[in-house]
Amino acid sequence: MKNLSKLIFMMTAFVFITSCGKKEKTNDGDTELQGKITISGAFALYPMAVQWGEEFKALHPDVQFDIQGGGAGKGMTDVLSGNTNLGMVSRDINEEEKTKGAYEFAVCKDAVLPTFNASNPYRDLIYQKGITQQQFADIWLTEKIKTWGDLLGNGATEPIEVFTRSDAAGAAESWAKYLGDKKQEDLKGVGVMADPGLAQAVVKSKFAVGFNNVSFAYDSETKINNPGIAVLPIDLNGNGTLEADENFYDNMDNVNAAVLSGKFPSPPARPLYFVSKGQITDPVIIEFLKYVLTDGQKGLVDAGFVVLPQDIINAQVEKLPKKETANK
Repeated sequence: MKNLSKLIFMMTAFVFITSCGKKEKTNDGDTELQGKITISGAFALYPMAVQWGEEFKALHPDVQFDIQGGGAGKGMTDVLSGNTNLGMVSRDINEEEKTKGAYEFAVCKDAVLPTFNASNPYRDLIYQKGITQQQFADIWLTEKIKTWGDLLGNGATEPIEVFTRSDAAGAAESWAKYLGDKKQEDLKGVGVMADPGLAQAVVKSKFAVGFNNVSFAYDSETKINNPGIAVLPIDLNGNGTLEADENFYDNMDNVNAAVLSGKFPSPPARPLYFVSKGQITDPVIIEFLKYVLTDGQKGLVDAGFVVLPQDIINAQVEKLPKKETANK
């Protein structure tokens, strides 16, 4: 579980310390950028934020980063309270948050995947039948489905051990929205803190189900499932059979291709955002976001994320202040 263990180790904080090096010029010939960018929030965006920070720091050695996980709720709270420059949010921004100053930049797309323990003895049958949207709702919302026999119709008596998120999470919001336009608070199950914690809970229990962002279900290097984790396949047409064109869960690239094509539903697929409080005036943060939305997009696919359509990316770039308005 190399990739998952690495993400668990990194999730609390990742800090780049200022290093000495040759002074470089910005793209428009100005003096070298200097400053610190603080970011917190969604675990879904955390690995990519770290990668973007490393890349940007390689171009601008005098820029420091402090990047922390903690969930989308923490990211929104931190940025609106002024504790960080940017929040990472993995759900839609609501009107109340916008009223308080939340100003979002969509930077890529990801998906929330229903998961189960890879050692589940009914795995083959699960992949023959698939799970319908209504069945997922009857596990997490109505609790009409309580055992694996209730789900699969095979007479199995083992209870389904249901896990959800205990922290305010974009993944939980997106999953609840898919199950019937519900909220995280509507989800039943044992609450577990953070994306890594939920993944570990499913790994430890043979009859468990949960949900995770793509980067916690798959290894970003090998593109296959993290050890102990399997993805519950969605029976998209609800006919009780997982057909060939519905079965794209064997590797991360196929899942993301399904997200890109629209075959995998949205939600639980959704855009990921950097959020500021009001319009940004700090030129260092403006340049960082400009990098994320231009050259930084090149690494998304290899890292296991989905690139947004170019017209949407262009619209995010247009939201950035022009040079002459920054710092006024």
